[in-house]
Amino acid sequence: MNRSVIGITAATVLMAASFTYAAEVSFFITSAGPGKGADLGGLAGADAHCQKLAETAGGQNHTWRAYLSIGAVGDSPAVNARDRIGKGPWHNVKGVMVAKDVDELHGENNLTKETVLTEGGAIVNGRGDRPNRHDILTGSNLDGTSLDADRTCENWTSSGDGTTTVGHHDRTGGGPNPTSWNSAHGTRGCSQSNLQSTGGDRLFYCFAVSK
Repeated sequence: MNRSVIGITAATVLMAASFTYAAEVSFFITSAGPGKGADLGGLAGADAHCQKLAETAGGQNHTWRAYLSIGAVGDSPAVNARDRIGKGPWHNVKGVMVAKDVDELHGENNLTKETVLTEGGAIVNGRGDRPNRHDILTGSNLDGTSLDADRTCENWTSSGDGTTTVGHHDRTGGGPNPTSWNSAHGTRGCSQSNLQSTGGDRLFYCFAVSK
């Protein structure tokens, strides 16, 4: 594990130790990503990471899901991120509502750099900060539907070839949709270095589907 990840993990644990979750918490952004690059261990690995971070930080006994889409492969159908995350409403770890339902989440929501907090209550670096970490993995269209498997880093199992779509949690930056939280632009590849080259760090959104 590199020093930057160790530092992030240590800071998260320290913050979690003194942070009190709001009763209705049901949304956060990961403080660090699992695996290597965009290889998250598929949807199952990403979901497990959300669950682990929530439980480690002291969240309630919810079922957590990653906001990630996958493309159809053979007989396996595509999965839309919007269909994985429950019905809402969703609140960050300080109790602030970011969206009341799926339609608002993909419309006029309250997702900003200040409201998209980690499981430990921290604000994630955005454009203008060092390092910039605002590229958030989603593999999704603006409406939360799936892209082709070759645009989801082989459905979250590749840390080498391929590409995926990311959003900007700080709602600013470059790409076709720079203010989009879930579908701003594509990545240069699926490795950690490729993700970091455009301002990413293999982070993703987590939502509670039962509470």
